[in-house]
Amino acid sequence: MTTRRTFLKTSLAAGAALTTTLSLTRSAHAAGADGFRVGLIGCGGRGSGAAANAMNAGEDVKLVAMADLFEDRLAPARARLKELNPNQVQVDDDHLFHGFDAYKKVLESDVDVVLIAPASHFIPAHLGAAIAAGKHVFCEKPHALDVPGIKAVTSICEEARQKGLAIVSGLCWRYDQAVCETMKRVQDGAIGEIIAVQENYVGGPYYAKDREPQWSELEYQFQNWYHFNWLSGDQTAQQLIHSIDKGSWALGDVPPVKAWGLGGRQVCLEPKYGDQFDHFSVVFEYASGVRMYAYCRDIPGCAFNETSDVILGTKGKAFMPDRCRIEGANPWRAEKSREVMYDSEHKALFDSIRKGQPINNSNYMILSSMLAILAQMVCYTGEQITWEQAMASTLDFSLPEYNWDAEPPVKPNPDGTYPCPLPGVTKFV
Repeated sequence: MTTRRTFLKTSLAAGAALTTTLSLTRSAHAAGADGFRVGLIGCGGRGSGAAANAMNAGEDVKLVAMADLFEDRLAPARARLKELNPNQVQVDDDHLFHGFDAYKKVLESDVDVVLIAPASHFIPAHLGAAIAAGKHVFCEKPHALDVPGIKAVTSICEEARQKGLAIVSGLCWRYDQAVCETMKRVQDGAIGEIIAVQENYVGGPYYAKDREPQWSELEYQFQNWYHFNWLSGDQTAQQLIHSIDKGSWALGDVPPVKAWGLGGRQVCLEPKYGDQFDHFSVVFEYASGVRMYAYCRDIPGCAFNETSDVILGTKGKAFMPDRCRIEGANPWRAEKSREVMYDSEHKALFDSIRKGQPINNSNYMILSSMLAILAQMVCYTGEQITWEQAMASTLDFSLPEYNWDAEPPVKPNPDGTYPCPLPGVTKFV
């Protein structure tokens, strides 16, 4: 049996063991004649997208190994990537790995850089193993789903800093040119003192899979992992995190004093939507007196959908991300043309390694992941929760064991639907 804690410990140990067989010059690589050897962990849409973006960072970036929980995702993902970058995809059949330990095999494949984009539940373990093995990392968000995971990732990121390893976060708006320029102007006083921040991420749900008869309950939940809280962290961690990350950025990346909110599941009641809410509203209160208001909706068929950020100040307002502009005393509008942020973050990663100045995004990636966790906590429970209380949480989205015979922590009701948290009934742990 492999518990989640044991899984994390063995992941770190496995990564550390690799550093005894790989030279430091190879594992903490600055691009040489052979370029960068890249491994991909998680071959879904976001992982495959990250691999394509990484290869756009230079012809010296070669994809050489791929891993996924499910074998049938590997060859199609490789084929799609090879269509885009035929000379840079160099993954032979012996370097397509599947299963719960597939990530270890990628780390054993003499790679320099690892792209981590599995089901979010696994990110602390996979990130820890990669850093222990001396690999530079691009890591998708969220970076943890619970406080034990946050504490683990904090230690892992410090280890990366000490080893001189890069960690670039998938919180991609930090690498968008227009958003960066808007934030710089806000922080330089273009809108005066910030009064409030409004963050909106309202749209439809992620794609949901119907159950196949041959799947066990555990396999079904992994196949449909976006819709199960213990695997994804709900939409506060999958979608709203991007918005609250921008709000936190505007406010100087300091934690709030407390938060409260409301949410529920009103429309997405079918079994394929798992145990998640379909709407959230969260208020974060800061020591300065400023409040950040954050809204998320994942309901199909709504006529109005929008992802937007509004920062209100004493001298004006800033609007992001699509038409970045400032209105008020110091009006300004961003250039229409801008580089694709998904490419920008990978160019920044590889350029930092080439220059021997590895980026470490740990401060904001940990803070924003914790903000997403806090948002989930307050909406699930209906409680007002302080930052200190949240950081003392013992809730651990654990699986009793990591194999296909394991039992998932949530089971369907007799009608096939899944029980979800109930504000006022669900308690903070």
